[in-house]
Amino acid sequence: MKLILVAGARPNFMKIAPLMHALKGHNTIQAILVHTGQHYDVKMSGQFFEELNIPTPDINLEVGSASHAVQTARIMEGFEKVCIDEKPDAVLVVGDVNSTAACTLVASKMGIKTIHYEAGLRSNDRTMPEEINRLVTDAISDVFITTSVDADENLLKENIPAEKIHMLGNLMIDSLVANLAKAQSTDLKFKLLNRNKTIEIGTDFLVGKYGVMTFHRPGNVDEKESLTKLVQLWGEISEKVPLVFPVHPRTYKNIQNFGLQELIDKYNQLYFIEPLGYMQFIHLVSRSMFALTDSGGIQEETTYLNIPCLTVRPNTERPVTVWEGSNKLIKLDEITSEVDLIIAGKGKTGKTPKFWNGGTAVRIVEVLECL
Repeated sequence: MKLILVAGARPNFMKIAPLMHALKGHNTIQAILVHTGQHYDVKMSGQFFEELNIPTPDINLEVGSASHAVQTARIMEGFEKVCIDEKPDAVLVVGDVNSTAACTLVASKMGIKTIHYEAGLRSNDRTMPEEINRLVTDAISDVFITTSVDADENLLKENIPAEKIHMLGNLMIDSLVANLAKAQSTDLKFKLLNRNKTIEIGTDFLVGKYGVMTFHRPGNVDEKESLTKLVQLWGEISEKVPLVFPVHPRTYKNIQNFGLQELIDKYNQLYFIEPLGYMQFIHLVSRSMFALTDSGGIQEETTYLNIPCLTVRPNTERPVTVWEGSNKLIKLDEITSEVDLIIAGKGKTGKTPKFWNGGTAVRIVEVLECL
């Protein structure tokens, strides 16, 4: 079987890596790695391939950044040519980015078997572009690989036959398990953005005595009023416990456009740093007291690490991290009180969901062998 694996954005790479390793030298499955180039700078993509020991992509579409419609169209146009040239038996997509939906649409229309890893996740919030991508992808996929029971239930409600659904675990956790020890030996010395200063975890402040932040959702960072309120909250919290923020490029751009840098600079323990490679980021999170976020993947990583995670969103497509894990959905006005609980040693803890044990890639390959 000739199988195309599609990676487009940073979260995809941690999911693709274990599969590439599990398929290396396989007797009956020829894996072809296609990078759409949806995320294209070194910090957001190239470095991840190097750190996760993923081979150079066989094909790079290099679509770059654009509006959702333009980017999706570029991916579809480029991927159609790939499918015509390669004539794959199946296409496997991961996650919920534009590349996921675009490549599934192309393959499905060409009569190529489509496999969606991380199928069935639902936030039930169609204002999120990712939710549209999930719905579109699952509506036309042939094989559904899920990470949790709630995803299975969502697909069954959408009339997907049970025999097409395979709950096999979490590839993000495969990458985490495989790389945690190596990650924790990486350097944690960071140059601060817009400050002539460098900080080092373990020297400037103690391991386990800081929080990590990730924020990039449009609802939180694209409007001046909401981002200003967030910055004020970050500042107040940083006076209680240092906060380290590897800043998403769009968030940082909005901070500059809205004139918020001066406010940020008033808080000496609010540390803004450049986006990190995978190893440094995992090291940073694994040594932290808590995570404050609006992102998706970190909810899963903190659940495995059993580190309190405060997710500033009204919903999550990963509810298992709330039901079973250490994640908690909170509102803006709840951030301070929740951080106070964590500082007092009363932060949320949980357990690791079923099959989140580092063996997901092997289980997926076993399913692929039967297609």
